[in-house]
Amino acid sequence: MTSLDAGSTMPSFERARQLFLEGVTLFESDRLPEARAAFEASLQLLPGRVSTLGNLAATHIRLGAPMLALPLLDEAIASEPDAIDPWLQLGLAQTALERHEEALAAFERVLKLSPANPPAAYQRCLRLATLQRYPQALQAVDRLHQLEPGNEQAWWLRADILHRLHRLDEALQAYDQLLRINPQLARAWTQRGGILKDMGRTSEAQAAFTQALALGGDADINRYFLASLADDGNSTGPTPDTAPRSYVESLFDDYADNFDAHLVGQLGYRAHRVLVEHLLALPAVQGRVFATALDLGCGTGLCGPLIRPHARRLLGIDLSAQMLAKARLTGAYDELAQADLLEHLNENTADHALVLSADVFIYVGALDGVFAGMARALEPDGMFCFSVEKAPDDVDFKLTRGMRYAHSERYLRALAAKHAFTVLDMLNHPIRQDQQRAIDGLFVYLSR
Repeated sequence: MTSLDAGSTMPSFERARQLFLEGVTLFESDRLPEARAAFEASLQLLPGRVSTLGNLAATHIRLGAPMLALPLLDEAIASEPDAIDPWLQLGLAQTALERHEEALAAFERVLKLSPANPPAAYQRCLRLATLQRYPQALQAVDRLHQLEPGNEQAWWLRADILHRLHRLDEALQAYDQLLRINPQLARAWTQRGGILKDMGRTSEAQAAFTQALALGGDADINRYFLASLADDGNSTGPTPDTAPRSYVESLFDDYADNFDAHLVGQLGYRAHRVLVEHLLALPAVQGRVFATALDLGCGTGLCGPLIRPHARRLLGIDLSAQMLAKARLTGAYDELAQADLLEHLNENTADHALVLSADVFIYVGALDGVFAGMARALEPDGMFCFSVEKAPDDVDFKLTRGMRYAHSERYLRALAAKHAFTVLDMLNHPIRQDQQRAIDGLFVYLSR
């Protein structure tokens, strides 16, 4: 925040200055609507003042109205092109509008005017990371470290970027440095545990997740991670019935842009094709057109174009808003909605002729609630088909070290009988590849 010059004794100037200073005090006290009114009143008395324009713009941004900030900042920059604060606020406004290229350009303008500007340097790092320009973001973080070696946020960024670049040893070192600066950061302990788990250092990972819990970290997520270590013979408590919603939502929001290329291109994922092609080949389905089909956990919409010619109306739901944005681009769906699948099944009273779910229950362990909801959601003669990773028959389901659930054929057949489904077929077929190893799967076809 900047202040007005006090070079004039004119009453209107003095009143404008007083209102400006009141606005600054109100802004710093988080009394934002009152601050906005004070800055607006000051501008009425003294139009075009760059500092007042910038502070009013900052207030609009904090109030969640970044579009209102843009004309104010354009006016301020036109008046004083080398003023730093309007450029900084412009970057923040464009960030709030998710215009990341424009925001990056604004922060780079600040750094050209003021190379040792930590807020702009930090925001530049964030924008480069958001744009997935990770090598550039890492260079920008190194520059920020030169300005502020003990900056916690800079170490957060460094660790996260190195993790995304799969430079696990360096990412671990960055989290260790962050925790030396502030050992009370529960989320950093969680992230450190995740890296250690990926590196196969199971006992250290368990200790990190336990420490995160002790510091008040997210109980559901840390216990879920701990339970995933049970495959290595660790006693980590009971297996959760389902993956934490926040974990799944953030995982797939983050994964959306690269999901199809990575899963289909690199991991050889074909579950969507196997699921639909085998469904259409079943004698009970050949030639059938489903009145309403629901793609449960539709993701980026891989199933949509495959089932669209066989459904008069196609709906899709998913927990991830970013995945739904990708699914919308396929043009296959009549309706898309963001929802938790169990909540949707419990609340939805519509009768569907078909519900299909490809590779979704890897994040749901206990499926009794799903089957009960499906029994309500399907019309008579309706069909339910899905894929799962396959577990041995001595368990109902288990949480693997990859933090995905696997289900046994015995368990699925028992659920089908309990909820009055007829098993049309169960196909053993790989789901995808993992480290050049085929992951066994089950493709299940049920009818009411």
